[in-house]
Amino acid sequence: MAQTAPDHKGVKGQALSSTPVRIGLVIFDCDGVLIDSEALCDRVVSRELHRAGWPLSPEDCHRLFLGLTFPDIQQAAEAHLGRILGAGWVDRVIQRVTEVMAAEAEPIPGAREALQATTTLGLPFRIASNSSREEMAAKFSRAGLSDLVDGRIHSAYDLIAQGKRGKPDPDLFLQAAAAEDVPPAACLVIEDSLAGVRAAVAAGMTCLGFSPETGGAHLREAGALPFASMLALPKLLRTFLHGTQ
Repeated sequence: MAQTAPDHKGVKGQALSSTPVRIGLVIFDCDGVLIDSEALCDRVVSRELHRAGWPLSPEDCHRLFLGLTFPDIQQAAEAHLGRILGAGWVDRVIQRVTEVMAAEAEPIPGAREALQATTTLGLPFRIASNSSREEMAAKFSRAGLSDLVDGRIHSAYDLIAQGKRGKPDPDLFLQAAAAEDVPPAACLVIEDSLAGVRAAVAAGMTCLGFSPETGGAHLREAGALPFASMLALPKLLRTFLHGTQ
């Protein structure tokens, strides 16, 4: 399928409304939105699943598990293998992913500028991720973004400890909105995965779908407005706030 070219507003194949949207909070995903970490994670998960007896490539892992938590991946692996991987499997994967992220993670081009522009526009922001806090601390430190995100992070693992779930359930985004006392309808979510877009839609939030390598049709079908570059986000935020053309 041919890639849809971004229009002059930065959103692929879809113009934004000229009516201002009352945004009170921007919620960023972490992996694939702020941190270029997904290929690193896919590599670790592939290696661990090979050891468990499920020989998936990193590309297979990306296709099957993008945006999911490690407990969700463990559940899928156990269903495929027909056996239990054990209580320590998730902790082991988190430890190895954290080690890799501390050594190799890099920011998505334009990530710092996007976070700084959000603040300059007078908008609070939060980070809501299916990653653990340990992983995110390593990623943001390595990427040089810790100074911007400290105190703003929400992890699905905090919800999992309470018997809840991360994305695609909406609870993680609703928790981030509640932390700023902003109603869901006034939240703008920046996501790159189907699980994340579905969570945003289920939470009643507007979603921009970051899709730098494809046309983003799959994200659009799930309810997001696709865009191709994080460097375009400041202009998109101004468009949402002011209805600029």
